[in-house]
Amino acid sequence: MALRTLDDGDASPQDLAARAAWLYYVGGMRQDQIAEELGISRQRAQRLVARAVAEGLVKVRIDHPIGECLELERGLRQRFGLLRARVAPRADSGQDALRAIAPFAAAEMERIFAQQTPQLIALGTGRTLRAMIDQMQTINAGHHRMVSLIGNVAPDGSASFYEVIMRIADKTGAPHYPMSVPVMARDAEEFATYRSLPHVVSSRALAKEADVTVVGIGQMADDAPLYVDGFITAEELSSLRAAGAAGELGGHVFDSEGRYLEHPVNEFMVGVRVPQNDNPVICVAGGVSKIKALRAALKGGLIQGLITDELTAAEILSTS
Repeated sequence: MALRTLDDGDASPQDLAARAAWLYYVGGMRQDQIAEELGISRQRAQRLVARAVAEGLVKVRIDHPIGECLELERGLRQRFGLLRARVAPRADSGQDALRAIAPFAAAEMERIFAQQTPQLIALGTGRTLRAMIDQMQTINAGHHRMVSLIGNVAPDGSASFYEVIMRIADKTGAPHYPMSVPVMARDAEEFATYRSLPHVVSSRALAKEADVTVVGIGQMADDAPLYVDGFITAEELSSLRAAGAAGELGGHVFDSEGRYLEHPVNEFMVGVRVPQNDNPVICVAGGVSKIKALRAALKGGLIQGLITDELTAAEILSTS
């Protein structure tokens, strides 16, 4: 199934037209810059701006709800030096942030996989990424490759419920390289064994060369995913919090300044810590529980792109 087009009859064409018009009239971008920002051709960018004018979206401001989201995106980019920021509209605080973000993030992933130039895409795991992938359309993208940043085996030996690389492979047909080991080793000997396995060596090397990395983020409160999913114990969670833990990316825990902790839990994480190179790490996350972790990751420069919802974005900008 192809990506949605301007003739598909849903809300996204008008959203794109509003976005393109905002970038042109408010952001001061040229049409070639708009095309690069949105991942589309220059000709399509020109048509989108024209459509926004024809449909009356362009007045003194962009007459569309997404205009406020665009202002938040600009604020996030300017405040934290982000290469990419996307903010999904969210009706009110009673709406689940994940429901707002997932379809919005899915469209961004579709744009990545729609690129003609082959990309190596590194992927984290988690509830948010799984929800995003569930919203993705099927794309013929076999010229890209994917690699996992993190192990896909739970402590009891079962497959991780929120592992995503296999699901996205089903939708894209892209060759994929899962990391078929536990997320975390129990001791130094086990850690050395896992890290020495040929397929783990290969996956880690690929992840370090990724053109783009897409991750979720974990909070370190009582509902920390690492704890809820059984990867760390209550005692380890308590120890991490006492050490100043604010959040985690791919299982690697960092403090409120966005600095990775020197802690036994971090020492036994088998996967790859981000960022690994100068290419962007894009985080998909939102909701009250994620704000502390997001603020810390942004402050420490651990992520270079963010896809979130407008309430989360506004809170981050008001308190950072």
